[in-house]
Amino acid sequence: MKYIVKNLPEYFKFQEKALKDPERFWGAIAESFQWKKKWDKVMNADMHKADIKWFEGAELNITENCIDRHLDERGDQTAIIFEANSPEEKAQHITYRKLYEEVNKVANVLKEQGIQKGDRVCIYLPMIPELAYTMLACARIGAIHSVIFAGYSSTAIASRVNDASCKMIICADGSYRGAKEINLKGIVDKALEDSPSVKTVLVVKRTHCKVKMKEGRDVYLEDLTQNVSVHCPAETVQAEDPLFILYTSGSTGKPKGMVHTTAGYMIYTAHTFANVFQYEKDDVYWCTADIGWITGHSYILYGPLLNGATTLIFEGVPSYPDHNRFWAVIEKHKVNQFYTAPTAIRSLAKQDIKHVEKHDLSSLKVLGSVGEPINVEAWNWYYHHIGKERCPIVDTWWQTETGGILISPIPFSTPTKATFATFPLLGIQPVLMSDDGVEQEGNLTNGKLCIKTPWPGIARTIWNDHKRYFDTYFSAYPGYYFSGDAALRDPAGYYRITGRVDDVVIVSGHNLGTAPIENTINEQEIVAESAIVGYPHDVKGNALYGFITLKREISEQEKEQLKIAINNSIADQIGPIAKLSKIQFTVSLPKTRSGKIMRRILRKIAANEMENLGDTSTLLNPEAVQDIIDNKKD
Repeated sequence: MKYIVKNLPEYFKFQEKALKDPERFWGAIAESFQWKKKWDKVMNADMHKADIKWFEGAELNITENCIDRHLDERGDQTAIIFEANSPEEKAQHITYRKLYEEVNKVANVLKEQGIQKGDRVCIYLPMIPELAYTMLACARIGAIHSVIFAGYSSTAIASRVNDASCKMIICADGSYRGAKEINLKGIVDKALEDSPSVKTVLVVKRTHCKVKMKEGRDVYLEDLTQNVSVHCPAETVQAEDPLFILYTSGSTGKPKGMVHTTAGYMIYTAHTFANVFQYEKDDVYWCTADIGWITGHSYILYGPLLNGATTLIFEGVPSYPDHNRFWAVIEKHKVNQFYTAPTAIRSLAKQDIKHVEKHDLSSLKVLGSVGEPINVEAWNWYYHHIGKERCPIVDTWWQTETGGILISPIPFSTPTKATFATFPLLGIQPVLMSDDGVEQEGNLTNGKLCIKTPWPGIARTIWNDHKRYFDTYFSAYPGYYFSGDAALRDPAGYYRITGRVDDVVIVSGHNLGTAPIENTINEQEIVAESAIVGYPHDVKGNALYGFITLKREISEQEKEQLKIAINNSIADQIGPIAKLSKIQFTVSLPKTRSGKIMRRILRKIAANEMENLGDTSTLLNPEAVQDIIDNKKD
């Protein structure tokens, strides 16, 4: 593949080419892939209308690029390592040849069950090999997969299935999550009480728990794959045909079904994976995300397989059977690139360092962070204790909507800086906008993070609602993609994401980003996690309310002393205007299933609007909400 950066001068040289002539740049990268028909035009985009197309006229199938083209050279190489929830269960090493056969068998089953090109198939599976097989099988026959994280409630499933008019659901009988066993089929049955579009439910046997099978609708996938061919011709699809729909978590408003199309997404995920992780032959790559999120789509499945990599799928959780599981898996499989979330890093950093020290992590070459801005304390712990000060940390910024990473260090090329995503990747042109829509020139500035020019991986629309797509991402700053994030640019031109725009609170006329305040609080040794929200104040307009969880229980006197220390630290590092007017210590913070703190709910609680919290049933820990309300003091 062209344009894999190996040093900083090369980065600047390639970036100049990418921005000067994006069609030639991306066209050259695309040449290394397998096409049934080449494109007529590399890019055709009007950002003012949110009308973006890449590689128009081209015909392809992404699975031929993920699997078939590797068979001659890498047929016996491991494509997927499956590490089960229980360390007692033997790991599976699935070769590219085995992957080819399993995907084709499922693809033939889908066709037998009446699934055709363009049909939507909902996949509600835990992190098991069948999740990869079914996604790729959909792509093989031109069906559109819509993966739903196997932790969502029946209500969340129904809303997504109905929005996309899915014809089929593929689920498991149950799943393992640490010491828990969850009946997934029961959740799907409840969801289907009001989902008339679903005609078939394919059930994967995982826990072998007892489930109800509805005659004429439900069938075990295993039974259907026994007598089908291991060969299935790859359906020809157009470059701009949808590959998948992926719904955002819905933390605000109705979930948005982001549509990613085939060719552009393929090129962008493959190229960014190669650059950001510097994967080399025989490496073992592990992203700990769930495939139910965009991180898993792009950087567990598609990106690695497009590069002929060995990618690890992990069914379990970092704390089971104890807090050394991540480090044990790295040692066991000699993982070279490790990509995880700040939430996981902070959680593991709270544990005894002996969990880390008893494992050999010398195989690691690159560490990654994804999902939210990483705070200084977590970054330093990760760098020193996991990377042993020799593995660069790629602090990646991107979104479900972007399809792939947009801003990140390139390991061994970009000098890293704690909490900074550093430079944009090749072909990406970020700008910082003022409230009145003016690009902020030069370095040492801040603003709303927008992208000035299109890139191949961008989502093309929201399923059945292009107006919402335009209004959400292209109306605030006409001609630009608006990310919804705020950022700053330092004197070197490095970008740091400072939080969502709706996480900016105006206090006495001052715009205060909550992320830097939270970073300051989290530097206190006793603090595990914090969330800052604004609430109405008679004099200031808004004041700041801090919800803070601690690593251990302390006395009421110590809590009062800590409140003083926190505000002194904020005043020292940010300014007195950013001091917290109220601080509440909590057992935990309410989070979505993807681990994001539900600040919308915290804002309602801070403003004493407890009667209007909305649906909290899909939270990871709904009990946290009531606990915070019960212990709130005004």
